[in-house]
Amino acid sequence: MLIKLSGEALMGQEEYGIDPTLLGRIADEIHELVRAEVEVAIVIGGGNIFRGVGLAATGMDRVTADQMGMLATVINALAIQDALERANLYARVMSAIKINEVCEDYIRRRAIRHLEKGRVVILAAGTGNPFFTTDSAASLRAIEINAELMIKATKVDGVYSADPAKVPDATRYDVLSYDEVLDRKLGVMDATAVVLCRDNQMPLRVVDMTRPGAFVRAALGENVGTLVTAG
Repeated sequence: MLIKLSGEALMGQEEYGIDPTLLGRIADEIHELVRAEVEVAIVIGGGNIFRGVGLAATGMDRVTADQMGMLATVINALAIQDALERANLYARVMSAIKINEVCEDYIRRRAIRHLEKGRVVILAAGTGNPFFTTDSAASLRAIEINAELMIKATKVDGVYSADPAKVPDATRYDVLSYDEVLDRKLGVMDATAVVLCRDNQMPLRVVDMTRPGAFVRAALGENVGTLVTAG
């Protein structure tokens, strides 16, 4: 399965950067998955360090801003790799942009081979192209590696009809179709990412990463969070 982690999720209780305690807990969760013989790939964002879209809005060239954001994801990927290795797991960082001094290039067949050998594959630098989010990169990579499930790890326990932090009586959905997500503009992921999942029948489950065991429960097929499927 492929897990999409936002960069902001790595901040934990910090205002910027990476929360070491949270990083360790994520590594423990991934360890549980590997012990359950689940092949795990991770796509990581970079919003805890840099958000290209935000700086582009202030006048910076969008391509340059997005390239800076890609580099931020590589930093996060290396941090996750280190945490996994300290948890006695084998991990490989693969980047969509060439940065051979610190990680491998992303090559689909090599990534699949790493997974088959029980290594956790951390996919950095998005798609390697500007104007595409790491959500879209996650959908693309999940399809490329033939994942059986894609997990969107968030700080809420599923998809709601509105922001539950602002609307206390917002409705939480157990199951949604891709078209419902798009038509209702629920903001699960960007539209391109959802369309990629829909057109390739990639099931997507949105879970609360702050709840211990959420990843394992999702991998085992338990009704945790919100499942987005063909409907």
